Amino acid sequence: MPTTNLYFNNHAFSGEQTLIEDLIIESIKIYGVDCYYIPRTVVDEDLVFGEDTLSKFDDAYLIEMYIKSVDGFEGEGDFLSKFNIEIRDEMVLTVSRRRFGEELFVSDTTKQISRPAEGDLIYFPLNNKVFEIKFVEHEAVFYQMGSLQTYDIRCELFEYSHERLDTGIAAIDSIEDAYSGDFLNELRLEDGSALVTETGLGLLPFNLEGDHDGLAETNDKGAANEQFKSDSIDFIDFSEMNPFSEGDSW
Repeated sequence: MPTTNLYFNNHAFSGEQTLIEDLIIESIKIYGVDCYYIPRTVVDEDLVFGEDTLSKFDDAYLIEMYIKSVDGFEGEGDFLSKFNIEIRDEMVLTVSRRRFGEELFVSDTTKQISRPAEGDLIYFPLNNKVFEIKFVEHEAVFYQMGSLQTYDIRCELFEYSHERLDTGIAAIDSIEDAYSGDFLNELRLEDGSALVTETGLGLLPFNLEGDHDGLAETNDKGAANEQFKSDSIDFIDFSEMNPFSEGDSW
């Protein structure tokens, strides 16, 4: 038998729970912004490190979200590190649990996303930037009338690392076009010539099966590769098997 007052039902009345959820959804629609939720597709997950260097993003779902960071971007902001200028803007977005389930349920496929997931992306249209989800708080409003109505999504500015973006949204897919490239065409030899050409001819100015020890001396008069090679024979024992080898023998 419950010990609370039997004449007041504050945590299990579905009618009031639905009413509050409807009011929250209406408020987000009035004061929120239209964002694109972009789920991550895992291609080749590394089970040891728990990461996937070949992730791709093939879908984008339009859904309204409320900007909870009303005072501006959070995080470390813009600062000069030893590598370069870094922008670490963060913000918190609120999305309705019911609306998230409605928009991200694809009835004609087996794909269903039950909740926002860390690692997924959100396109924020006000500054045309993409943010990566770092943490999802599912108990932001602590059981109002006995139920949960929203997710609080903490995001950080996305650092593009050659993921494939094929969402069909031009503003999002243009990131891959702008920052991804064929790096083989950008590699240069010591004499300044391209390692490969656009036609695919002349990949290397010498035969791969030949002797290339004198190549550095030819292009750089200060190189001493031949001397290092001869001197290393005296103190490096190449007869021992490499214990870290991936070959058949150890």
